[in-house]
Amino acid sequence: MAAEGAGELVRVVTLLAAAVIAVPLFKRLGLGSVLGYLAAGLIIGPFGLKFFDDPQAIIHVAELGVVMFLFVIGLEMKPSHLWNLRRQIFGLGSMQVILAAAMLTFVGIAFGYPWQVAFVSASGFVLTSTAIVMQVLGERHELATPQGQSMVSILLFEDLLIVPLLAVVAFMAPTVPTATADTSLWMKLGMAVLSLAILVAAGRWLLNPMFGILAKSKAREVMTAAALLVVLGAALLMEWGGLSMAMGAFLAGVLLSESSFRHQLEADIEPFRGLLLGLFFLGVGMALDLNVVAQNWKLIVSGVLALMAAKAAVIYGVARLAKSSHADALERAVLMAQGGEFAFVLFSAAASQGVISGTVNANMTAIVVLSMALTPLFLIIHGRFSRKNGINLEGVESLNGDEALRGNVLIIGFGRVGQIASQAPIAYGAQISIIDNNPDIIRQADKDGFKVYYGDGAREDILHAAGAENADCILICIDDAHATTRIVEIAKHVCPNTRLIVRAFDREHAFELVKAQADFFVRETFEAAMSMGNEAVKMLGADESQSAEICERVRRTDKERFALEVAGDTFAGRALLLKNAPPKAPH
Repeated sequence: MAAEGAGELVRVVTLLAAAVIAVPLFKRLGLGSVLGYLAAGLIIGPFGLKFFDDPQAIIHVAELGVVMFLFVIGLEMKPSHLWNLRRQIFGLGSMQVILAAAMLTFVGIAFGYPWQVAFVSASGFVLTSTAIVMQVLGERHELATPQGQSMVSILLFEDLLIVPLLAVVAFMAPTVPTATADTSLWMKLGMAVLSLAILVAAGRWLLNPMFGILAKSKAREVMTAAALLVVLGAALLMEWGGLSMAMGAFLAGVLLSESSFRHQLEADIEPFRGLLLGLFFLGVGMALDLNVVAQNWKLIVSGVLALMAAKAAVIYGVARLAKSSHADALERAVLMAQGGEFAFVLFSAAASQGVISGTVNANMTAIVVLSMALTPLFLIIHGRFSRKNGINLEGVESLNGDEALRGNVLIIGFGRVGQIASQAPIAYGAQISIIDNNPDIIRQADKDGFKVYYGDGAREDILHAAGAENADCILICIDDAHATTRIVEIAKHVCPNTRLIVRAFDREHAFELVKAQADFFVRETFEAAMSMGNEAVKMLGADESQSAEICERVRRTDKERFALEVAGDTFAGRALLLKNAPPKAPH
């Protein structure tokens, strides 16, 4: 028993040592952490030093890393934001999947396979690796960007596809469908709907009260255990319902996205997420069967290149149809051209039901693993020969995280609003720090005598480097409502004692900023409209005191109505507006 326990401990130590050695080395060489994990897995796996002989067992456990990653992504996706992405999820996602599946099926037929085998192989390869794409986007801090949100939307749609694809494989099986099979299909559908209903109900009425009770206990380890319970429980519930574990964790994250415990949950899950995701990539590296590759190397190499090229071409075309720039479309095509972890599930199910042979299963598994291993290399090559997003950063200084800026006023966004808002603090004698992510604005500001650094305020590391913790107040003056709200949320987490003064796009955006706990906000059209109204009243014959009294009444009414609407009583707010409306001017 002791010897067996020592053997298991040796395996654990080997896994950790492989990751600790390979990942820093590969990152130092500029090859990225994902390729480091894959290479380490190949070296210690059954076709390397043979420390492990069952990589699939490791992959099944390590898939929890993907599950936790999607939970963290869900925490960033409020239901309202997810609803705003519905067209990208179902429109962009379905367009890419349908066109790519058709194109890859033709590639399989061109290789001489029957259409059924070609279709199943294509369907598996269409399902992009959530783990690789999310890891790369996370390392680049691009998950909150429009480009990142488009890719996340497509990945969510592909995660939803695994269930219908498994049903299609069952229908294609060479057995005659029976009434029992039909009944079983309806039962599976019912189980899936029931699982979703239970998860949504628990998320809405159970989780927040539970975390509130646990928070009062002041036991940090219990909060961590509760966070893991939520993630793993949601994943298990979805698996019982025949759905994707990752989708269950994502939905749990979305349901908790507006909870006051959101940042605590993210901090508790993060260490487990990173470790298990690394373990997943190690398992994928181990799963590359070099014997299969050696026996069928011509087919596998040509298959990898043909499938990745065809899928990349479709992704690029769909991105361009969706009005993405050439640089963004090309970046998306390179990043999403590989097969994914759900392909292993689909191929195994198809092989067990006789839709594809064991040889095809082995070859396609090798092709998918190789495509995942090649993606980091292709990204490096793409990065060397293209300029990121076509942005010219010549003459623009980026923030250096080694030493934070020291201004007591931080301005994020130096367009028209930021430039005007900066004048009063400068006149008062404040020391200001300014960041913007538009190189043209930065270069123009430099000509005008302002030092502006290049940086995205929606990134936590950039806020640290910009000295957010040292500032007395932060002025957020950008013209992107979603990014503004995101910056407020992150800033409240990074520097909770710093006051936030925010530019609001409109009334609805102001509601979001109240929920995000902004200290002060100004609706960008409100003050200009009030000045215009004041001048109109004067032109109608009112004197200075009358116009001032009327404007004050309008401001007070708007403030009271806004407070009622924030509390959810929109009807009362409108009634208050009518009640306190100023009298009509005499004709």
